[in-house]
Amino acid sequence: MANDISHTLAIWHPMRDQHQWVLATIYQTDGSSYRKIGAHMMINDLGQYYGMLSGGCLESDIMQQARRCWESQCNRLIEYDMREEEDLAWQLGIGCGGMVRIILQPVNKENDYLLLDKVHQCLLARKSCQYQQAIHENTPQNALSHSDHLSKEPPKLVHSGASVELIQTLCPPYHLTVVGGGVDARPVIRIATELGWSITLVDPRASYARKEHFPESVDIVKQSPLDIINQLQGQFLQTTDAVVIMSHNLELDAKGLTMAAYSHAKFVGILGPEHRTKRVLERTQYTLTDYPKVLSNPVGLRLGGELPESIALSIVAEVHAYLEHADGQSISHVLEQSC
Repeated sequence: MANDISHTLAIWHPMRDQHQWVLATIYQTDGSSYRKIGAHMMINDLGQYYGMLSGGCLESDIMQQARRCWESQCNRLIEYDMREEEDLAWQLGIGCGGMVRIILQPVNKENDYLLLDKVHQCLLARKSCQYQQAIHENTPQNALSHSDHLSKEPPKLVHSGASVELIQTLCPPYHLTVVGGGVDARPVIRIATELGWSITLVDPRASYARKEHFPESVDIVKQSPLDIINQLQGQFLQTTDAVVIMSHNLELDAKGLTMAAYSHAKFVGILGPEHRTKRVLERTQYTLTDYPKVLSNPVGLRLGGELPESIALSIVAEVHAYLEHADGQSISHVLEQSC
């Protein structure tokens, strides 16, 4: 299960009045930590938690601390300092070497669910919102605002006089469209699904993109990409963040490239060598120089491996890196040192 806030809220929402709940949020870190500022977790009175704030080291203690929120109906601030040997974090066997501060907040009908039901509806509609949490140990004071111009930004801790607020932009999961439902598309979609992304699979061919081969959450569109552009089913083109074209069919790939050009995708990748992509483009109105999207060809990072799973990992990794504005390089540069 993905640890994205939208998936956590999707689990919480239908059970919101059946249990006592606490929202746990990392609002400050220093040094190394598994999750960073803005990470969320939902905890209920059955001892269940959804989302993750550490590698599994802190969760049991956080659940114990959450019970005090249900008793007081107030926020609770807790700190785990892996830098100090006397701290509880050392007793728990955590060796990250950093400090994590967490705010726990009771979630119930009386405090308007901390506005999380409205956040849930907003994300379901594939809209972003700005969520504010006042950092103190009094009654929760959270706020929510909407705008059509919100972009994904890092969460920030804002100090204003004596008050402190965690402000973050919450965005819906990335939406990936895959053109081509062959065998090699299955691991691509499995990996993207594990990341919590929304998936649309387009393939009009009768023997491809069969429902039994893909997760239930995948939206399968059995129409030609060109027909989709002007039809109601083409609404997903307005929300897709990336398109990967991998049908192994020149004509279908060409139609997929044309469809992607009309979408809101920030990234378009096509499987296969450059000379094949030129043949695909010859069947469209575009060339490599005037294609209106960022076009990756051949799509994928240089991870090595020849199995479909390795290729799928490299494809999803490049899409992920591009959407997250990351360079896809080794964090430790160990690969460079070993070459």
